[in-house]
Amino acid sequence: MGLRKLDIEGIGMTSQRTRNRLVARLMEKGVRNEAVLQVMSRMPRHLFVDEALASRSYEDTALPIGHGQTISQPYIVARMTELLLEGEKPPCKVLEVGTGSGYQAAILSPLVDRVFTVERVEPLFRSTQELLHALGFRNIHMFLRDGSWGLPQEAPFDAIIATAAPEVAPPALLEQLAVGGRLVIPVGKQSGYQLLQVIVRHSETAYSVVEHEAVQFVPMVNDKP
Repeated sequence: MGLRKLDIEGIGMTSQRTRNRLVARLMEKGVRNEAVLQVMSRMPRHLFVDEALASRSYEDTALPIGHGQTISQPYIVARMTELLLEGEKPPCKVLEVGTGSGYQAAILSPLVDRVFTVERVEPLFRSTQELLHALGFRNIHMFLRDGSWGLPQEAPFDAIIATAAPEVAPPALLEQLAVGGRLVIPVGKQSGYQLLQVIVRHSETAYSVVEHEAVQFVPMVNDKP
């Protein structure tokens, strides 16, 4: 995949001016982390969606990316990233569950040392891998596997972020958190609403949970490990 500077910068409804308007809306909604806002203002979200939807890429809404998956609403991406960074010290090693379009991983990339991300849908995995490589992200490491089992061979992680919703936080993800680490995850039944949770590991056996706003994510699918 060859990307020109013009492709990345965008024009018209995909231009920097449009990105700036999106960031202004995120600030109005309460996003305060300056580093997150700066990354959001630079990130070409239009490249992470189908070309037919590019003109809508800087609306604050989720959009379909095929295979029954979506690219998350920019506010939710910013909010979850902000929550992930709120620990006592910034995370260096982060696991993302559900690569999808790659947009969340791309937002994390400039903010942490290493991003490990897992995706279970192979065609999506291949296309996203190609895009992230073309955009020059070298600290994002992608794996094709079921996210609910995490990535035990690379654990522990300073932080884990999930972009699909289980009914309860998977024990495997909790076990792969470093002590002091935090898991940002939407939790709840698909028939009702889900809540964004931040789960912090305080010791080998002790965790705390803080619930935040209601969200809507695709379900986390469990395959055999």
